[in-house]
Amino acid sequence: MPIYHKLGKIPPKRHTQFKKPDGSLYYEQLFGTIGFDGMSSNMYHEHRPTQVKEIKKQYSIAPKIAKANNIQSYKLRGFQIPQINDYLESRKVVLTNSDCNIILAAPKNKKTEYFYKNTDADELIFIHKGTGTLRTMLGNLDFKYGDYLLIPRGIIYKIDFNSEDNRLFIVESYSPIYTPKRYRNWFGQLLEHSPFCERDIRRPETIETYNKTGDFIIKVKKQNEIIEMVYATHPFDVIGYDGYNYPYAFSIHDFEPITGRIHQPPPVHQTFETSAFAVCSFVPRLYDYHPKSIPAPYNHSNIDSDEVLYYVDGDFMSRNDVEPGNISLHPAGIPHGPHPGAVERSIGKVSTEELAVMVDTFKPLQVTEEAMKIADEDYYKSWIE
Repeated sequence: MPIYHKLGKIPPKRHTQFKKPDGSLYYEQLFGTIGFDGMSSNMYHEHRPTQVKEIKKQYSIAPKIAKANNIQSYKLRGFQIPQINDYLESRKVVLTNSDCNIILAAPKNKKTEYFYKNTDADELIFIHKGTGTLRTMLGNLDFKYGDYLLIPRGIIYKIDFNSEDNRLFIVESYSPIYTPKRYRNWFGQLLEHSPFCERDIRRPETIETYNKTGDFIIKVKKQNEIIEMVYATHPFDVIGYDGYNYPYAFSIHDFEPITGRIHQPPPVHQTFETSAFAVCSFVPRLYDYHPKSIPAPYNHSNIDSDEVLYYVDGDFMSRNDVEPGNISLHPAGIPHGPHPGAVERSIGKVSTEELAVMVDTFKPLQVTEEAMKIADEDYYKSWIE
């Protein structure tokens, strides 16, 4: 994230002595990416962050593939994913490829006893239902309906929920997730034509520091396995840090839509980018204002990407029979467009209240067994008049 951020206590110069009140040293850690060339932050710990006491059980969480070579359009009924007490167990991969996992989760437990670290992937968590606090080694973020939480790989975190009714749409990315480069100048500042700016991005404002020793369980995800590790010190023992690599929040309600006289293509809705996929936000907006405009999107072919649309709220004008929590998958290789009647219904309309998150992947997505449990297998026939 190209915004410098400082929180807590740090010394005047990096890689220099930083002493505690008793004269001993705080322990510096560079939390960096892309081999010292990417985003990084410098943290200062009460204890050495390298003290692993025990490695306990290790088990696979690799998704089970139902359709590896898929050409069929699907609708997934996302709210049919069962509510499960444990946060990690509640996460169900529904679509996957070698670049990302698309996950639904409905955790019930308000708190977990363990900590979690994803060493493989950045996590983009969209909050569909629920409020609470994301607690991390680099500070805390309160969240609510409509928030994206961006958690860079390697961040140790917990999520505390305020209730048991929580619904999450999660994208794990094996390449870093950034704001779109076309919205940034060469210094990294978001430009005037960007649909959001730095004021909309919420950074951690409070940091928890625990100077504790004991047995602290951290569940680490690596190469589709969970490894339970026991740390000798509390993972939230950071007293301060500065840099560019930290978790942040952005609300979909703060995305300012780009509109025009005729229908605008999906890239105007882009919110995040990686080298392998894009994430877009569809928000309430004015429709096109050409006197003969057709607000509904034109039919188009996904030649280079699979299109995933997660329906959040409102009336998605180009679709029939979709509800909050539904996911549509339109794979590369076949055209898709408005459902029958949607074009005609859209003419003369001046605005839409739809709210949705779109993920376009440049490699085909595989459909998992978890997805097939909630799939409308006749969805591909829904364009027949």
